[in-house]
Amino acid sequence: MTTFDVDAMSHDEILHIGFDDTDSTRGRCTTHLAFKITGYLLNDSDTEFLDYPLLVRLNPNIPLKTRGNGAVCLRVKVRNHKKIIEDITQLIEEGSAIDEGANPGIMFLNGGLVPEAVKEFGRIAMFDILSKQKAEKIAKENCIPYFAFGNGQGLVGSLAAIGSLEDGDHTFEAIAYRKSKNYGTTRKIDVSRVIQYDKRTFPNTFNNYDQNHRRMLIAPHGPDPVFCGIRGESPEVVVSTLEWLQTEEILDGYMVFRSNQGTNMHLQNELKLSAIRVYMAGYVRGKVMRKPQIIQGGHVFFGIEDSDSFTCMAAVYEPTGLTSIASQMEIGDVIEIGCGVRKGTCNRPPTLNVEYIYILKLAQVYALSNPPCKYCTRKMKSEGKNKGFQCDRCGYKDSNAKKIPILQNRDIMTGLYVPTPKSHRHLTKPVHRYGMEKRSSCSNPGSKLIARWFFASS
Repeated sequence: MTTFDVDAMSHDEILHIGFDDTDSTRGRCTTHLAFKITGYLLNDSDTEFLDYPLLVRLNPNIPLKTRGNGAVCLRVKVRNHKKIIEDITQLIEEGSAIDEGANPGIMFLNGGLVPEAVKEFGRIAMFDILSKQKAEKIAKENCIPYFAFGNGQGLVGSLAAIGSLEDGDHTFEAIAYRKSKNYGTTRKIDVSRVIQYDKRTFPNTFNNYDQNHRRMLIAPHGPDPVFCGIRGESPEVVVSTLEWLQTEEILDGYMVFRSNQGTNMHLQNELKLSAIRVYMAGYVRGKVMRKPQIIQGGHVFFGIEDSDSFTCMAAVYEPTGLTSIASQMEIGDVIEIGCGVRKGTCNRPPTLNVEYIYILKLAQVYALSNPPCKYCTRKMKSEGKNKGFQCDRCGYKDSNAKKIPILQNRDIMTGLYVPTPKSHRHLTKPVHRYGMEKRSSCSNPGSKLIARWFFASS
């Protein structure tokens, strides 16, 4: 375990608790551990939550990520810092899947203001790779105690979570948790009720049900403690919807998170093709410079050139539902794509994996047609390369005639195209959320938190 001097902290009551990488592919869940830690803190009469627990999804392209690449931050007012830090560190050590490969990291920032270096670290963590060493350096420079287990990779997410969601767009998720005896069993959810509330609460909840594929989207399928999660625009709507679901299974409880899910936060960084690195995320504006090609499996590849005349191949994969649009693009179309940089192979350079397509301007496309006969207006036939044309009705010949360009109608239009809901990543912004973005934080002291934001069964 790596540590840092807790006694070096000031005595400010406000404490920011960030942690990450507590789960594994075989179980556990960082948000569930946050639920347990929140229950512990709420049982302390001297603790006050200043914000909803933060669920921060980081760059989804990172190969070292946990299942959802989600880190957690709790912002609280506490009295006995040292005891709180010791107890939470123990809870995280005991509640993490360390024996199964988890590498938890925990950080404790003391004070009301988050340092600019920490905010910048959190911003970059949305779209790039950051090292554990960089996180440790910033922590030491800002007197932030930290603890790590395993290789300590979770320190990156821990610091990023503390630096994130200070302001700007955000959503909420009410996550319900199972009792341990039910882990690994089938989750029984009334699909008809999901469909009903999806229609009833639109546009204030999202990613509940994919109508096109008749697929429920609120529940995972693995052995982890999560029963389901309702995502939406306010704490009130996600809690009331979860309660209306009326699940048969007796749950361990639920908790509301404030989150960057559904915000496209990982795609806010403009990528310059001359400077892209593997696993980065962001957006690229440019022109289609290579006609789309459809390969086996229905995937579509095309070339894009940015304003600096650098080029790269982009890939649109069939499950996204964007291939029909991508396949109809033409050379010269002006587009913006949200994307992640996929690592190249010995046969293929790095590729941009497309997450959305915004067609800004359509190029004019022409088809060449044989010229009409001067006398009977019927289309003439070619006599051969550079030999002119002849009318097969009246016999008229014109050795100087050329094919005529005819402007073609395009079957696609300018506008935004996003993936089908079943292909959404946690951070993917649903199309209806464009224009609904929040411009500020709700992290004002306690009075902002609704009464039913946390529930634990006895």
